[in-house]
Amino acid sequence: MKLTPRDPDWQDRVRTSFVAQKFMAHLGASLTHLAPGEVDIELSLRPELTQQHGFFHAGSTSSIADSAAGYAALSLYPAGFGVLTSEFKVNLLNPARQPRLVARGRVIKPGRMLTICQSDVHGIDGEQQVHVATGLFTMVALEGMKD
Repeated sequence: MKLTPRDPDWQDRVRTSFVAQKFMAHLGASLTHLAPGEVDIELSLRPELTQQHGFFHAGSTSSIADSAAGYAALSLYPAGFGVLTSEFKVNLLNPARQPRLVARGRVIKPGRMLTICQSDVHGIDGEQQVHVATGLFTMVALEGMKD
């Protein structure tokens, strides 16, 4: 499905919003892929992002999945609209101990007010990828919010 952004400056708006998001900066996450309705966010393994067994904490995994989905939705919104998550469900499929994670957020169903997205998180170790989480997200377009 070919998705069309409703803002000609959508790339700059998404990148600017990502840089302004303090929590993603705190985690050390980076935006690595941007296309209409698609965003990838990567996160490198560090001890402070792990749980007691040395795996990425579910909060780390879920956070990048949520942001990837949200920015995928924002890429399609008109200028003058911001994005907020209204609902999500994440299934943790495998322990994540690989050197880095990549969350691939994709718009499934764009809408005027609600956009449904999917985000899959893979653990990356060289050429090997392990599917560590999948989630379904509902994003809300809020008029008058600068993102």
